Amino acid sequence: MASKGHESEHPSVTLFRRYLRLRTVHPDPDYGAAMAFLEERAHQLGLGFQNVEVAPGFVVTVLTWPGTNPKLSSLLLNSHVDVVPVFKEHWSHDPFEAFKDAEGYIYARGAQDMKCVSIQYLEAVRRLKAEGHRYPRTIHMTFMPDEEVGGHKGMELFVQRPEFRALRAGFALDEGLANPTDAFTVFYSERSPWWVRITSTGNPGHGSLFIEDTAAEKLHKAVSLILAFREKERQRLQSNPHLKLGAVTSVNLTKLEGGVAYNVVPAAMSASFDFRVAPDVDMKAFEEQLRGWCQAAGEGVTFEFAQKWTEPRVTSTDDSDPWWAAFSGVCKDMNLTLDLEIFSAATDSRFLRAAGIPALGFSPMNHTPVLLHDHDERLHEAVFLRGIDIYTRLLPALASVPALPSDN
Repeated sequence: MASKGHESEHPSVTLFRRYLRLRTVHPDPDYGAAMAFLEERAHQLGLGFQNVEVAPGFVVTVLTWPGTNPKLSSLLLNSHVDVVPVFKEHWSHDPFEAFKDAEGYIYARGAQDMKCVSIQYLEAVRRLKAEGHRYPRTIHMTFMPDEEVGGHKGMELFVQRPEFRALRAGFALDEGLANPTDAFTVFYSERSPWWVRITSTGNPGHGSLFIEDTAAEKLHKAVSLILAFREKERQRLQSNPHLKLGAVTSVNLTKLEGGVAYNVVPAAMSASFDFRVAPDVDMKAFEEQLRGWCQAAGEGVTFEFAQKWTEPRVTSTDDSDPWWAAFSGVCKDMNLTLDLEIFSAATDSRFLRAAGIPALGFSPMNHTPVLLHDHDERLHEAVFLRGIDIYTRLLPALASVPALPSDN
């Protein structure tokens, strides 16, 4: 049973499981419980504490460990508080019990995405403070709402506020993904989400006739052209072993809408697509391509965006970059193998990079299957604890990066 080993359980693991039990799950996350938990941690660790309400009911929590040189830009450690919904019937254990099995696996929604990282930041800072260390650069830990539904009432608003500018962030760490191999994945850029709705209008009429120029025929043409592009990108990925998912543009047809009855040819129909545009794509040219697909389908076929990210940024992973040199140097010292990738989905990092702050996506979980958003999301306690060790080495190196031209 999970309860038998509580006396011997590592206190960091106990804290992690406490945080996992908070039901910060969509569609109605209990953000209040998370804020109370974080405020308690701030008091216990002697850290600065600030709540910034970016939209009604949506609060960003900031915990601060001041550095010795306030002239330098700060290190920002970002994580999000919210987690995605669960289908409880598919779980082996209650997803909000934080059950630990006999092998040491902790089952919970958020175990990988990304409550582990939040607690790893906190515990690394606690260890370093307890040892009496201080570093030149201030360390801010930011805890975001709303990330799992796009970050529009979280990081997207926070980066526009004076409280964010006052943090003077010079470099950021944010979430990555587990890696089933011995390596640790590091993300230095992200694909841009484009959510596109294509609407086709045409001649309506009775379902028994051969009506010319119908909405459905033209929509079918547009859908076929887009899915042919999808297949081309899929084959490009499959035929090149050096390419990772984040380096190509993916697209999926996610919604079809229209029609009123079996025997009525509708005047309008629509199809919705989720594009994830690779960072090296010419955005203007790609939008022209979209326009071209619609025009080729026929008169009255148009498109609109539900989401359109057009500011892809790439964080330097060149050895001459001081932030990357500090990060990768610690990983070399610890004999950690790094896999550098472009993130195939989207995280809050994109808002930080667009604000001019270099950011790396890094969740230190190797030998771990990728189970974010999946049933039975879980993390082994030994992998979780190793992550704290890694941050305990990374934070001093990053918070001690010497003054840079950008610090002035």
